[in-house]
Formats: sequence, structure tokens, C-alpha cells
Amino acid sequence: MLRPVYIDWPVLFRDIFDADILVIGTPIWLGEKSSETKKLIERLYAHSSQTKENGQGLFYGKVGGCVVTGNEDGIKHCAMGILYSLQHIGYSLPPQADCGWIGEAGPGPSYLDEESGAANNDFTNRNTTFMTYNLLHLAKLLKDSGGYPLYGNSMKAWQEGQRWGFEKRK
Repeated sequence: MLRPVYIDWPVLFRDIFDADILVIGTPIWLGEKSSETKKLIERLYAHSSQTKENGQGLFYGKVGGCVVTGNEDGIKHCAMGILYSLQHIGYSLPPQADCGWIGEAGPGPSYLDEESGAANNDFTNRNTTFMTYNLLHLAKLLKDSGGYPLYGNSMKAWQEGQRWGFEKRK
């Protein structure tokens, strides 16, 4: 669901939390993801210590990806930071969890502009298609299996003293 930037964070967070898949889109600004993208990631990170009733992180069992576009180099660099952040807070990433398109460097047409030719770019279309299906496949696998097992993977159980065979060295 696309939301305007001015939506209050609690409303946007509820939409994100209710979704099985989160795809973060960003333009490239000076070789980096946008400040709005960074703000979104920071707000998601603020929830990273929260858990579901089963003791796992809020975002466990959810799948993440990203789309990067612009008219300067940096797709892989931006994707690297976004995808790392998503997995760090609990999102699962399939292979090919990112895609992007960059036009000729400097001022010029944007992705959706007809004169950009982006709609006919086979590399971009292939990567976007692979990303989309990999996100859908992983989300279905996680949903159908009930997500990650609690054994060895529950903050609640750890805090209650369960260690699943891990013992501190004396």
C-alpha cells in the first residue's frame, strides 16, 4: 500500500506491521539513500527490541526488499545498507531482494518518464520480476510453515533462563 509521506508514523507503522512484505523504495541522492528512507529505517529500528507474544522480534516472519532509482551510481551501495538494516531488525531476505534503475548520469528523465526507456530495459525488468517472485515465495514459505521455530530463537525464553544447550564457560 503506497502512503503519502505526511501520514503519521503510528498509522504508517500499523500498515507496515500488518504487511507480510516490506519493499523500501528510495531515490539516490549524492550516492546515498534518501533522508526519508533513513528516517523510515531508524523508526523501524526503534521497534527492534519489541517482541511478539511468542517472544520473537516484531518483524520475524516478515520479508523485506528494496527498489533504488535515480540518475547517478549507487544502487548496490544503497541496497546494501537498506537490506542489512532490514535483516538486522528481523526481516528475512530472499536471494535477489533488490532491484533498481539508473538513467544516464546527470539531469534527465526519471524512471517513469516515457523518454527514459526504463520500461523496456530488460536487465531492470528481469531483476524486478525475480525480486518480486522471490519476496512472494519466501513470504509464503514463512507463513505456511508458521515462521521461525521458537527453539533457540525467543527473547522471552532467553530472559526466562532458557539457553538451549548454551553454557557459559567458567
